Amino acid sequence: MEGDTAQAETETAKPATPGGGEARRRTSDDEARDSLHILPLSSIPLETPGLQHARLIKNVRLQTVVEMFHDAQTGSGQVIPRHIPAYFESYKEEVERDLVKIEKIATASSFDVYSSRIELRRLNIDVNSVESLTLSDSKKAELTNYMRVFTRPLMEYVYGQEEVQVADVSDIIRMFATPNRDEALRNLRMMADRLDIGLTEIPQFLEEYGDIFLSLAYFRKCLDEIVPEVQKFVTWMGEIRSSAEVKRDSRQMKMLEDIANDLTDISTSITGRFESFDNRSKDFWNDINADTFRAIRELIASHHVTIGGVLCGLAVKMNLWKSRFLRGGGGPNRRLEFVKSEILPGLSHIKALEQSARNV
Repeated sequence: MEGDTAQAETETAKPATPGGGEARRRTSDDEARDSLHILPLSSIPLETPGLQHARLIKNVRLQTVVEMFHDAQTGSGQVIPRHIPAYFESYKEEVERDLVKIEKIATASSFDVYSSRIELRRLNIDVNSVESLTLSDSKKAELTNYMRVFTRPLMEYVYGQEEVQVADVSDIIRMFATPNRDEALRNLRMMADRLDIGLTEIPQFLEEYGDIFLSLAYFRKCLDEIVPEVQKFVTWMGEIRSSAEVKRDSRQMKMLEDIANDLTDISTSITGRFESFDNRSKDFWNDINADTFRAIRELIASHHVTIGGVLCGLAVKMNLWKSRFLRGGGGPNRRLEFVKSEILPGLSHIKALEQSARNV
């Protein structure tokens, strides 16, 4: 799902090697837009020339760093945000003002488009006109099957049991703007009455409905890709415990057991949250009114930050594991060192995020 997670911090940033063409740039832009752990700084109004081409990323320890360049040949050049001024000495005042914004955004637990919108609104930045804060067209197409769960009850409500083929919510909005059946028009009027809006406001409602459930579909797809990897990792890590050397060290054994339990609990808890969202969305269609829609919209939106943070944390760790151990091998000592140095740091943060969501 995510691209290769950035490796350890580097303090010397070199320019990226030019080349690759428009198609490569577009692919990179789409990767960033659809990512859980990347935020292009072009999304933020900054004054410092050069920073617009950099991006914030989460490293495997879930620290935010500024990635000055990323290239297959030269690797990833990362800088701690507070060290940025050293690279732009000709723009001291501008970079100091930009750094205030960057450091505030850097505290976010995830850089998915939904969490990023929330963080940028807190800085009074208009996010509606920023293209990089929407999912790419290719990602939306990937989510079509996930969105059917939310578009099907809408179609059934308006058109009865008739099977109508739609790719995404924009198709529904166009269809509902000119309903082709008297019964459909009556049902739309009934929906408008129950939502306490005018018939002409139905497209706006559908757009809002589509956006909130597109976010849920996006996170759901991330979850469905990450959880199986977590399960494979727990099995792979568990194999270390059969090593004679590890068996003799009760502290190492306990550490491995605690990590396995934490990862399993986090995965189980966040999966349960999605099941709760599914049930609440069904409740809305059983009793359509303005209050039930507002309630489910606010419920899902209130979980964006924690869902994004938990999935981002798991994704960067699982991606690094897959890149370091391509064939799932590795001796006990090498595996143990990887778990201690790359998986354990930041895991308590993921666990705390998921626990905090239970109180929302």
